[in-house]
Amino acid sequence: MNKTISIDTIERLLDASPSRLVVMLYDEILKNLEVAIDAVERGDIEMRCVAINRAIEIVSHLCLTLDAEQGGEIADKLGAVYCFVLTRLPRVNVSNDAEPAREAIRLLAPMRESWSALDERIEASVAASETMMMGQALSRATMGA
Repeated sequence: MNKTISIDTIERLLDASPSRLVVMLYDEILKNLEVAIDAVERGDIEMRCVAINRAIEIVSHLCLTLDAEQGGEIADKLGAVYCFVLTRLPRVNVSNDAEPAREAIRLLAPMRESWSALDERIEASVAASETMMMGQALSRATMGA
């Protein structure tokens, strides 16, 4: 797997909102799970291990950064899903079985879609607020002229 990061990727990370960063993490998890499934089917042990370990790292990060105080019940439920996935993914490497990766995709893909929808709503709300603020500033500027 390519460990270099392009300038474009760095710029996207620096410009991303917190919700967009979560979507990007989900994208990376899902991509690595697909790579692992393909590696199991091709018998590529090294690629399988690298991909599963990367997916585990990212799910662990998501789990460890949950804020139970602010997130309440939602954070608890996300934590339960992440913990379940974390208990299942090592079986891909131990048993050379792609099913736990497929199971993780079935659980995480809808969650990724939910985060993406939330991110789009936040982005639209921010854009609407910026447009309103620009209109107000323009109105004040023309009144003062």
